[in-house]
Amino acid sequence: MKVVLRQDQESLGKRGDVVEVAPGFARNFLLPRRLALEATPKSMRIFEEEKKMEVTQRRRQKKEAEDLAKKLAAMSCTIPVEAGEDDKLYGSVTSMDIAEALKKEGIEIDKRKVVLEEPIKSLGIYHVPVKLHPDITAEVKVWVVKK
Repeated sequence: MKVVLRQDQESLGKRGDVVEVAPGFARNFLLPRRLALEATPKSMRIFEEEKKMEVTQRRRQKKEAEDLAKKLAAMSCTIPVEAGEDDKLYGSVTSMDIAEALKKEGIEIDKRKVVLEEPIKSLGIYHVPVKLHPDITAEVKVWVVKK
């Protein structure tokens, strides 16, 4: 039975490949899990439409990420913290703190997208990268100041 793969399958091939598989494997595994479509002219058209929609969605997501990157580059956020002598913090500023500060500024970003190699432990100005899209990384200026 010939099927069109909707996802990469390690043992069969890449997405979009037309492969020959055992009828039982197709009926009992691939088709119910929506991993493949039967290779008919109608299903080929459906697959092509799905592909076009996916490309359009990726473009839209990238455009939104670019717009957000421009906003982030133009702004800075201030995080007031308790600090002792020598400008050392009693705690540290983490990606969660930065995400909350951005939320107060009107931009909601998941804390997992804020890329901090290690928490900030002293006062100062930091340029923190934010990974918005696999291709797009923006920098936010973070001011860590004493309360």
